[in-house]
Amino acid sequence: MSAQVFTQLTAATLVGEGYGLTGGAAIAVEAGRITWVGPEATLPVALADLPQTPLGHRLVTPALIDCHTHLVFGGDRAVEFEMRLNGASYEEVARAGGGIVSTVRATRAADEAALLASALPRLDALIREGVTTVEVKSGYGLDQETELRMLRVARKLAEQRPVTVKTSFLGAHAVPAEYAGRADAYIDEVCIPALRAAHAEGLVDAVDAFCEGIAFQPEQVARVFDVARELGLPVKLHAEQLSNLGGTKMAAGYGALSADHIEYLDEEGVAAMGDKGMVAVILPGAFYTLRETQAPPIDLLRKHGVAMAVSTDANPGSSPLTSVLLAMNMSCPLDSTVQRISPLAWPVTAVIDPWRSSHRPRAAASQ
Repeated sequence: MSAQVFTQLTAATLVGEGYGLTGGAAIAVEAGRITWVGPEATLPVALADLPQTPLGHRLVTPALIDCHTHLVFGGDRAVEFEMRLNGASYEEVARAGGGIVSTVRATRAADEAALLASALPRLDALIREGVTTVEVKSGYGLDQETELRMLRVARKLAEQRPVTVKTSFLGAHAVPAEYAGRADAYIDEVCIPALRAAHAEGLVDAVDAFCEGIAFQPEQVARVFDVARELGLPVKLHAEQLSNLGGTKMAAGYGALSADHIEYLDEEGVAAMGDKGMVAVILPGAFYTLRETQAPPIDLLRKHGVAMAVSTDANPGSSPLTSVLLAMNMSCPLDSTVQRISPLAWPVTAVIDPWRSSHRPRAAASQ
């Protein structure tokens, strides 16, 4: 009783007064299900005799979804922060042996118990902020054994906590040291066989890749996506984070669920997303940590009707962030028309639901 309630975000609430909040509200719960929401003054007489719990004017919203995380990994990369503070770029850190490849070494050395023990506190931090569904990627193994180990641990997270976990195979995350200079061989000899093995074990809900100069070219990612299509798995893509390689447009051709990061995405790529109903996942944690100056093209995304989501990108290097509330807050300055956004009408306006039978995203109130 007497709460502020936020039920859904629509085009009308984005431009209207109050952002869709209902003040002085009540929520009726019967047999564990919400049966009525509205102003307390209009509570139906038939519900008035239910036991009452004062809500103290708290804000009540739908549960949140963190749709882009790397929660399962070994080790840490604290030394890289000093490198960045001294002016090193993301690419320079990676080429000095840091970045993703650094975490690969630690993750390969960790068994399932160690990976699970280190991931649970990160997940707990998300749960405390209202997250009930979280996507977890592989990608720090870069060999078949470790990629599958990461995905098994991600599945175990849902057994340990009251949360829904969805997994993304991210074998095309980086080229491991043993394949330096042989990215094509890595895709054919390791990534694709590992994807097939993970799918056969029932460990994969979607397939992701990192399309970037320090990772993989669009044509290399396309070979992985061809296998995903063959296996009936939806795809998504880390794209246009550091440069514009045209990865988003390529992913759109596969009916991708989302393109994530997209700071360097041009209007042609945005239009391709709009045409295919893709979701743009904005990751302000990485933008901040890498001290990027190229902001995602928010106005173009709006112009072409592209739904947007905000996520933590929780990972050991470029976004050591396990707070969806902070991610929401950080996303607001990325919009050149920030007056249209409040902490309740974030660009967190799309929930990526790639595991429906239609394999398409849907718009919803919270993420």
